[in-house]
Amino acid sequence: MLDIDLICESLPGRTVLWLEQTDSTMLDAARLAEGGCPSGTVVGAEEQTAGQGRHGRSWVSGRGEGLYFSIVLRLPLEPAQQPMVTMALGLAVAEAIAHTSGAAVDLRWPNDVMIGDKKVCGILVQQQHTALICGIGINVNQDSFPAGIAPIAGSLRLATGRRLNREPMAIEVLRAIDRHVEILVKDGPEAILRLFTAASSYVRGRRVVVEQGDRELRGVTAGLDGGGFLILRQDDGSETVILAGGVRPERTEG
Repeated sequence: MLDIDLICESLPGRTVLWLEQTDSTMLDAARLAEGGCPSGTVVGAEEQTAGQGRHGRSWVSGRGEGLYFSIVLRLPLEPAQQPMVTMALGLAVAEAIAHTSGAAVDLRWPNDVMIGDKKVCGILVQQQHTALICGIGINVNQDSFPAGIAPIAGSLRLATGRRLNREPMAIEVLRAIDRHVEILVKDGPEAILRLFTAASSYVRGRRVVVEQGDRELRGVTAGLDGGGFLILRQDDGSETVILAGGVRPERTEG
């Protein structure tokens, strides 16, 4: 079980709840938000039986292997700025992982934290009336994954060759979230756009495939627009703004 006393001592004034098992910390955090919990409240679990990923997918959450938590944020932002929150969270987690593990990380739009071509962290943000429920799942000490996701999923243990203490990482992630959310609120979306563009190899000049339902778009990424959405320059020269969808590098044969 994570040492919650250590985390609370390092982050005074923050409410942190940690469960042995839950269905989804997103659902737990939504209930806390409904009850009026303060911004920054965290609920996590050693194991999730129905962890939520993006696009309705599940998130594999083995007991004691990762960091699975959700944070309630109440921010003075317009609804149109929500994509900036997801990017701010991605930046925060990437920074914390690099600092605590020494691994070289990348950001895949809009907020997947990558090591090489493997995803080590997923982030999900949902509106809950006046609050944002932000779910974060970090693969820390997994040494294997189910066959269905093994080609795309990674962990910090697999990347670094060693087990990592989860408490320092949890503390650093929460501190980094506070810093990047403050940048967004005080300095505006442009600051987050600049930071994300600098941190991600996927934002500009990357040949990718974008999954959009039952079709695929192919082209080269051409930066982010003012709303934080990805611009794709297709092979015919036209540009499409990607509002949502799975982005992956285009594989070349041979």
